[in-house]
Parts: sequence; C-alpha cells; structure tokens
Amino acid sequence: MNKRVLILHGLGGSEFPHWQAQLASDLIKENYIVSFPAFPSRENPKLQEWKDFLKKELEHFKPDIVVCHSLANILWFHACDELDIKLDKLMLVAPVSRNRSIEEAKTFFPYPIAKDLKANEIIMAASTNDPYMSIEEAIELQSKLNIGMKIMENAGHINAASGFGKLDCALDWIKRVDECQINEELIK
Repeated sequence: MNKRVLILHGLGGSEFPHWQAQLASDLIKENYIVSFPAFPSRENPKLQEWKDFLKKELEHFKPDIVVCHSLANILWFHACDELDIKLDKLMLVAPVSRNRSIEEAKTFFPYPIAKDLKANEIIMAASTNDPYMSIEEAIELQSKLNIGMKIMENAGHINAASGFGKLDCALDWIKRVDECQINEELIK
C-alpha cells in the first residue's frame, strides 16, 4: 500500500531548492502519494485561514504522514485539538520559538503545546544555530511534547538559505518504518 505524505511549508513557501520540494520529488520517485500544497497568503499568513486550508487538505487527501517546516509546526500545534485524525508519522522540522513573534505571522503567536500531536511516531529536527529557536528552547519543547529529536549541527533554519536543498535524513526516516513494516509482513 502506498503511503500518503502531506508536506506543509512555512512562511513564504518551500519551493525548489528547499529540502521540502526535494523531499516531495524523492517520495514520488519511491511511489509515495504526495501532496505539497501552497497555503494562501504565504508571505503574510493568517492562522484561521491556514487552519481552514489544512482541515480541507486533511479531509481531502487523508495523509498517513505529515512533514512540517517552521511555521507549519506552529499551525499543527494550533490545529491538533480540532483534528480527528491519527497519522502513522509526524515530522516537525525547525519549529519557531514560543518567545518570538514574527510580524508577518503574528496571528500564530503565542501557540499552545499540543497534548496529542495525532501521530503514532513523531520526530522533531532542530539546529544548534537556528535564528528562530535556540537549541535550549528546542530541547525544552521536545521535552514538553515528549517526542524524539534529531539535533543538526550548524544547520541554521534547516532551509534552502542555510544550505538544505536536500535533507536525506527526512526521506530515510519516512522510509525506515515502511521497510520495517514490509519486512514484518513478509515474516508473518
């Protein structure tokens, strides 16, 4: 069965050469079904507009896996309590600090710490030098969410501007469990 992966971008989008665009392409080559929608008002987003868009996309696409970058993480935290969904996997990459407000996206702040992230397996990736969230804040968030975390050395905001046109660990993490599940099915 082909897994369905929904990729959610942050402020301004994640067009090529951003790693999310590369990930979408790589997943399609691996026979995943991918949705990589463009949110409305990407340069000046409104939380309610993005939440409505997300809910429609989830209802229509019915993903197994969701991959969030930057502001999309904050969107996910805001939307979780309203979602009737259970994902196989959720990847949270480079969330933004709770102590920071971005003028173009001020309706997203402050944001809640979601009690249920609506996924069986969750990982967060953070950088030691992300200008939008210190590594100490990332570790604190990871602890509050009670999830796994990959710490990337000097990866900035883990985007094209910090040199990430490809993020192989994201593809590997998505594929890893699928391969384990396939092997388990073969053993049965």
